[in-house]
Order: sequence, then structure tokens, then C-alpha cells
Amino acid sequence: MRNQKMYEADDKMISLIRDNYDLLQMLGSFGISLGFGDKTVRETCEMNGVDTHTFLAVVNFTINGFEAPAVSEQMSVGTLLHYLEASHAYYLDFQLPFIRRELEESLNSRDTMGQLILRLYDEYAHEIRRHMLYEQKQLFPYVEALLEGRPGGNYSVETFSRHHGQTDKLLRELKSVIIKYLPGDPLLNNKLTATLHDIYNNEQWLYAHAQVEDKIFVPAIALLEQKNRREDVVRNIQDMVFKNGQQQGDALSERERDVVVALVQGMSNKEIADHLCIALNTVITHRRNIARKLQIHSAAGLTIYAIVNGLVDISAVKL
Repeated sequence: MRNQKMYEADDKMISLIRDNYDLLQMLGSFGISLGFGDKTVRETCEMNGVDTHTFLAVVNFTINGFEAPAVSEQMSVGTLLHYLEASHAYYLDFQLPFIRRELEESLNSRDTMGQLILRLYDEYAHEIRRHMLYEQKQLFPYVEALLEGRPGGNYSVETFSRHHGQTDKLLRELKSVIIKYLPGDPLLNNKLTATLHDIYNNEQWLYAHAQVEDKIFVPAIALLEQKNRREDVVRNIQDMVFKNGQQQGDALSERERDVVVALVQGMSNKEIADHLCIALNTVITHRRNIARKLQIHSAAGLTIYAIVNGLVDISAVKL
């Protein structure tokens, strides 16, 4: 059953499951166990250490026809990463072997057609496993490095997107062969029909998983990359105004700092003298000392210095 509704943090978690029982598989991937009683979504998420905003974004996206949500820095990449890692573990360690066992019980292994169906499924499972292991070895460690503020080398989420394709051709072929090949034995026919139903459900789950990666995870990582690049710029600027491990702002007197702020605000020497109630020659002397101590001689350089050292707010700077 699917009930297309936008759920909110104050809705009861049990309501989500009653309306959309296929969300049961998602709970485990988020690390949410059953037994949450009448708790709300927010209460259940907080109890299990899950970011509520991110949980609802994935849930509402999945149950509402894959209309992509607006991805912002409010999205928890850590929660998304844990969800995808757990989803991979569920699919590789449980779902694929489970369907394989169902097929074995539904087919005559001594029959040539039965052997071919099993071989086709094994090819599909191998391709899925290869695809997911690539993400686990390449993408997920890269995201962990971003979360820790470490450089990710030449890899980027754009690289992942270019190589992230669907792996459903073999699955379509498998379903087609099974539908065309139904054994005459009623018991085996029932088992194979039930297995085919599970394969269809499995296909829907895999499609939803890929959509979450493409429409939520990838944009969230791209935002994280942008954030890290901005922080790299700030660190580089800080390196420019640090010398021998000591912040050069410590060398400035309080009056010299006042002069720097006035200069950043665009005041002339005379305006600074009037503003600080000091002589014009004193302003000139302060400026000379500031340039010598900081080794900064341009207005832009002083502005950067003032922003980095908290003397002025970047929003107040006129460019």
C-alpha cells in the first residue's frame, strides 16, 4: 500500500508504517528498530540517533513518486552515508542470497532451463555486488574524508555520477525467462510465482535506492564539497596572516586594531584621526607600524586580515 502524503516530524511513526508498509525495510537501514510505540517521527529518530530532517526527506521522496526534495546543508550527509551503507549490507548479505535460495527451491536443478535461470540470476547478483562494492571502496571513504575535513584527492562526486548507471537489464531478462518458463508441477509453479513476486519487489527497492543516491546523496555531497572548498580558502587566508605559528594580530596594539577597522570601513587618514581623536601624524605612524608588522600593504589585504581575525564581519564589508 502506498499513501502519497508529506509526513512531518510530529506525525506518529506508526502512521508512516500503516500507510506505507514498504518503509519497514528502510527503518533498519536508518538503524531504527521496531518497538517505538506511539512516539512521533522526531522522538523515534532522536532516540535512535538519526537526523529527523534527513529521514523525512528520504521517506517523503521515496513514497511520493520520487519528486526530488530541496537539498541544503541542513541535510545530514552522515545520516545518508549510514543509511546507504546499511542498505548495501541488507541487499548483499540478505536480499540477494534469500532470492537465490527461493529460486533453488522453485526450480528443478537437474533441468537445463532451471540451471540457466540460476546462472542468469548469479550473473545479475555478481553485477549488483560489483556495483555496490565500488561505492563502498571508492565513494563512501571519500565522503568520510569530506566529513572529517580531509582532502579527497582527485576523486569527486561528479566522477561517481558519470559511472553510476542502472544494472537492471539482467533483471528484466531474468523476469522474462521465468514468466515464460513456469514448471508444470503445481507446487513448483506456486513457489516460482511467489519468488517472481519477491523479485519484482526487489526491483522496486533497488530503483528507490538508486534514486535516493542520485537525487539526494549526490547533491548533498556536492554541497559538502563546496563547503570544504570554502573552508580551504579560509585556511589558506589564515596561513597568509599567520607567521611562525603565531597569529600576527597579537602583535598589533589595540589602537592599531582600531586603525585597521577604520581603514577597512573606507575612512581616510584625516577621518580616522577625527574618529579616534588622535593626531593625523599619529594615524600615519600607526599605518606604517601596521604594514611593517603584518607585511600587508593593500586595502584588500587588510580587509582579509580584519575578517579572518574577527575585527569586522564579512557582511559589513563593502566590495
